[in-house]
Amino acid sequence: MDGETYLYKKIADNIRNRIISGELKPGDRLPSVRSMTKEWNCTVGTVQHAYHMLAEMGLTISQSGRGTHITNSQLLEKDLPKRRASLVRRSEDFISESMTAGYTISEIEQTLQVAIDHLRIVNQINTKQYANEIICTGSHDLALAWIASHFGEIANGYSMSTKFTGSLGGLIALAEGNAHVAGSHLWDKDTDTFNNAFVERFFPGKRMALITLAYRQIGLILPDGNPNQLSGIADLTKNGVYFINRQLGSGTRVWFDNYLSENNIDSNLINGYTHISYTHSDIGHAIASGSANAGIGLQASAMQFGLDFIPLRQERFDLVTYQEYMDKPAFKTLIAWLKTPIARQLIESFGGYDTHQSGEVIIV
Repeated sequence: MDGETYLYKKIADNIRNRIISGELKPGDRLPSVRSMTKEWNCTVGTVQHAYHMLAEMGLTISQSGRGTHITNSQLLEKDLPKRRASLVRRSEDFISESMTAGYTISEIEQTLQVAIDHLRIVNQINTKQYANEIICTGSHDLALAWIASHFGEIANGYSMSTKFTGSLGGLIALAEGNAHVAGSHLWDKDTDTFNNAFVERFFPGKRMALITLAYRQIGLILPDGNPNQLSGIADLTKNGVYFINRQLGSGTRVWFDNYLSENNIDSNLINGYTHISYTHSDIGHAIASGSANAGIGLQASAMQFGLDFIPLRQERFDLVTYQEYMDKPAFKTLIAWLKTPIARQLIESFGGYDTHQSGEVIIV
C-alpha cells in the first residue's frame, strides 16, 4: 500500500470516527476539498477519493454548489454499541484518574452533573432537527435534568434535550419556534401567581398548556454550619458574605430582585451581587468549593452538595407548551408518568419538592 492510498483511507476513517462519536452530526457540512488538502498536506485527488469512500459508506452526500454533508445513516445505529463502549472506557479513565487524585465517587458524580448542566446551557438546539425529540429550554431544575437524561425510558422511542436559559429565555425560545416546551417558575407580584400572567403576555391569543412538574423550595444556600450566621436575605449585606447571584431572566432572579426592591435592600451593599451563575447546581458547587459563601437556589442543590439551607418560599415549576402539542404521544406519556407514585417518589428524592400536583395541566 503506497502512502497516497493509506492517506485517503486515514482521512475517511478520521471523518467516520468523528461522525460516530457525535462530533459531526447529520446535516453538518464537511470542509471544502481545497481546505482539506491544506490540512492534510495532500493532493485534491486524495481528498476526493476519501469523500467518495464516505459516500459509498452512506455517511455523506454531495450536491453541486452545496458541498458535502453528513447524512442520517443506519450505519451509525450499527456502530452505536461501539460508540457507547468507547464512551464508557473514556469515563472510566476519567473517574480512575480523579480517584487517584483523591476525589470521592460522590464528588466526581456531583462535578459531572455540574459539567453536564454547563453544556446544556451552551448547546444550540433546533426543534426541526429531530421529529422524535422534545426540545426543552428555560429554567434549570435538577429533577427536569434527570427526566431529560432518562426520557427514553419514560417515553419509549422519544428523547428530550435541554438548554438552560432561564425562565424568560425559555418562553422566548418557545414563542420563536426554537423549543417545544419551556421550564418556567416566573412569579407575578400583581397576582401573586406563577407563570400564568407571563404566559398570557408572551402568547396573546394562543391556547397554552402549563404542565406542573412540582412545587420547589427556594432559599439561601450556605456553607455547612452556616458560619456567617445568616438568617435571611437582609443578612447578605453583612461583612464577610460573598454572594453568588442568578442571571437576569431566571425566575429566581426575577423574584430576588423584586424582594430587594420591596424590602428596600440596596443591591450595591451585597458583595457579589453581579457575580452570576446559570444553574442551581453551579450555585451549590460555588459554595461547596469556597468561591462564594451564600446564594439563592433550590433546596435540592443544597442537599446535592451537603450544604446548609434556609427556606424562603415555595414556587410552582411548570413545563409550558402549546395546547396543540398535548396530543403528541411523548407529551401524553410524560403527563401520565408524572402522576405515578414512582415518578413522584423519584422527584421528591432530590429534596425540597412537593409533587401533590405533578402532572396536572392548566390551560391559559
